[in-house]
Amino acid sequence: MSGRLIVCPTPIGNLEDVTLRVLAALREADVVACEDTRRTRVLLDRYGVKAHLVSYHEHNERERAGELVARMREGAVVALVSDAGTPLVSDPGFVLVQACVAAGLAVEVLPGPSAAISALVASALPADRWRFVGFLPRKRSALEQVLSSPETLVAFESPRRVASSLAALAELDPDRPVAICRELTKAHEEVVRGSARELAARYASEPPRGEVALVVGGAPESHGSDTGPAVEALRRLVQAGAKPRPAAAVVAELTGLSANALYRALTRER
Repeated sequence: MSGRLIVCPTPIGNLEDVTLRVLAALREADVVACEDTRRTRVLLDRYGVKAHLVSYHEHNERERAGELVARMREGAVVALVSDAGTPLVSDPGFVLVQACVAAGLAVEVLPGPSAAISALVASALPADRWRFVGFLPRKRSALEQVLSSPETLVAFESPRRVASSLAALAELDPDRPVAICRELTKAHEEVVRGSARELAARYASEPPRGEVALVVGGAPESHGSDTGPAVEALRRLVQAGAKPRPAAAVVAELTGLSANALYRALTRER
């Protein structure tokens, strides 16, 4: 069979979540490209899989992608794994997949574990329209823009930053529904659901432990006919030299609209 790439999702915690197809691919591959060879070796040893491993991570992926493409052109089958979950989803792999497509090599993607999907389902929030953003941005303005998404939002977050992210959301929309999904599939798995206000208070002094996926309900969609005149008034105030946030507060007081919503509408126009 001609050389190809097989993208292999691996367990996000519980090693029993690996699929039979993934194990077969790892056994048959000529080389397994993995984010951390030590982490992957634990999985392979669990199932008695003997494989030739090479490192493929964010610091060497361009160089390594070229080497792996060359091997696949010679007929090798390469299996790609990350430390946990599906490669490319906030993990290395995009450069290699892109290089394979450009070289005309086949790319086979196997189904398997994904923390983002597991968190979305466990959140009990709408899943008909949702958006995955990887790790939440640290800059406040960028964070506020992400949190204003009308779709259900799924993101990864450092336990150390959960409190500040929830505090920012509680300031924007204290009643927004949120789920904190912690240590999914592991012994201490926990899903905590509540409003942004409630969860911000809960984690203010004691951050969660372990790996965290944050799921946020979609922001209420504003209607241009309702907010248009107010945003236009705010825009004129800012053009005249007023600072955006204080001006938004004034317009909100006069119109009864949300100052944060007006401010977000103004910044989206810029």
